[in-house]
Amino acid sequence: MSESSIRIVLVDDHAVVRSGLAAFLMAFDDLELVGEAADGSEAVRLCAKVQPDVVLMDLIMPEMDGATATREIRRHFPHVQVIALTSFKEEDLVQGALEAGAIGYLLKNVSIEELAQAIRSAHAGRPTLAPEAAQALIQNATRRQSFEPGDDLTEREREVLALMIEGLNNNAIAERLVVSRSTVKFHVSNILSKLHAESRTEAVAYALQHKLIA
Repeated sequence: MSESSIRIVLVDDHAVVRSGLAAFLMAFDDLELVGEAADGSEAVRLCAKVQPDVVLMDLIMPEMDGATATREIRRHFPHVQVIALTSFKEEDLVQGALEAGAIGYLLKNVSIEELAQAIRSAHAGRPTLAPEAAQALIQNATRRQSFEPGDDLTEREREVLALMIEGLNNNAIAERLVVSRSTVKFHVSNILSKLHAESRTEAVAYALQHKLIA
């Protein structure tokens, strides 16, 4: 390998996946495999030892998941770029990986040419997102824009909120709904959180103002 080759660490809990990726890397003169890890904690230790340029990081792994490992690597070795390489395209995984500091998010069905280019882009500080990952982020952003506090109240939480509007305290609500006081306390706490309210009075005022209870 030349001195200008990009040093890569593979992280995946499946040995067969690592073997396949290792074989792929050998096809490119500018890519050099310098280490493999089977979980996130091993990946962090390996980065300290071999100082790679780019890490290909699986997300769902035992011991330490990929997002946590990405966060640790980026915190301790900020020069190391991480590409999430996974079979999953769920919004929470995409968001979690990028928030942890990953510069790319690719699915394992990516072609070898696309993966090689993503590695080169990551090394140059340019992000690469699989179309599915980009779509997940767009959907998440759209939903956040249209989301209003209270939209995610459950049916039971709406029942509790209606009784709060009537002026009932937790004990009275528990008796009315035939549930424990601790259950009511749990629901009230969720209601305050979802309405971004600091108190019962504030929650009731918001509910009345926005007609959350018919």
